[in-house]
Amino acid sequence: MTTLLLGGAGRTGARINDRLTALGEPTRLASRHTGFDWDRPDTWPQALSGATSAYVCFAPDLAFPGVPEKMAALGRLAAAEGLERLVLLSGRGEEGARASETALRGAGVPTTVLRCSWFQQNFSENFLSGPVRRGRLRLPAPDVPEAFVDLDDVADAAVQVLTRAVPDDATYELSGPELLTFAQVAQVLADASGRSVTFEAVDVASFVTDLADDGIPAEEAEFLAHLFTDILDGRNASLGAGVEQILGRPAASFGSYAAATAASGAWS
Repeated sequence: MTTLLLGGAGRTGARINDRLTALGEPTRLASRHTGFDWDRPDTWPQALSGATSAYVCFAPDLAFPGVPEKMAALGRLAAAEGLERLVLLSGRGEEGARASETALRGAGVPTTVLRCSWFQQNFSENFLSGPVRRGRLRLPAPDVPEAFVDLDDVADAAVQVLTRAVPDDATYELSGPELLTFAQVAQVLADASGRSVTFEAVDVASFVTDLADDGIPAEEAEFLAHLFTDILDGRNASLGAGVEQILGRPAASFGSYAAATAASGAWS
């Protein structure tokens, strides 16, 4: 009963692996470090062979051109290898990702889709950690509300659906419990960290330049800018009930995340 974690070295995959291992569930991690390559389908069979379920996290994003074709091929291979369930990490409001969800389901393996809001941990474990430490969130986005979700809630939800007795072929919208604008997020971060943090709406070029200070390549920064300008238009200014539906408890707030992260010294 081995669970394959595609993207197991990533932020969600690592958390899911820790939880499954603590439960005594066998896991197998697959990433470039283990020889798995999304651009080389010949590396896929070895990863899937003998697995009974798989968590699928595609980087950089499901909405990229050509990804639905990869998801369709993965779904067919999963069916051929006898996998009993798949869990796909997806994004809320990303029309391009919908095609990838549909493609993965095409081969008939029961697939749970977890559509997530922006992760709270983006401010401490990813591209926004540098801007927080500098005290300036310079983002190519209007100050629209977003329901930032805690990665630990995402991992808990993924483990729950991966270990259910009966495979689930549903789609869940995961979010935090409140809507916050980036200006409000900056204030929460400032209150938690005891340092000045402000939000400033900027153009794409300024955003790319700012992230370059953290060593983030222009190509990656430009893609992130695309997500900001495309997705952050108010389409996700609503709460998703997925965390409570799956886990039977409220989602973790941004304030609790910020307080715990500040106490850990992540922004020091």
